[in-house]
Amino acid sequence: MQIAKLLEPGRIACQRDSSSKKRALESLSKLLADDLPGFTDAEVFDSLIGRERLGSTGLGKGVALPHGRMKGLDAPIAALLTLEHGIDYDAVDKQPVDLLLALLVPEESTDEHLQILAQLAEMFSNPEFCARLRHSGGSENCLDLISHWKSKQKLPA
Repeated sequence: MQIAKLLEPGRIACQRDSSSKKRALESLSKLLADDLPGFTDAEVFDSLIGRERLGSTGLGKGVALPHGRMKGLDAPIAALLTLEHGIDYDAVDKQPVDLLLALLVPEESTDEHLQILAQLAEMFSNPEFCARLRHSGGSENCLDLISHWKSKQKLPA
């Protein structure tokens, strides 16, 4: 699955301020719920925070991939939040997080969920990609970077 197909500009917020992990997850929940008729911000937040209670989704190097399963969801959906200043996220390397991509999948999508998370982990392990995303000027630019990302190719200029 192409990660860019899970996103759209309305679910990308760049260079925002957030005071905490909880506030960042609330922002992501709102971005997602706004595009999910029949789901509330609170339901999305509960799914994301429920997964966080099992262990932090902070991968290290400033990246977190909060994710959750939602009963009644038809297809995977994602939202991206880039922060102006990193926040404490309980990441494995104890470093602040400033890049967060939240993923929601249908409750029964085990294999697809794992495949998408593997792609995201590979994408966000690319230091050049992360640096460009951090300095991106807006949601369209972020989406363009994600659309053109390939692990073995150079990113667009």
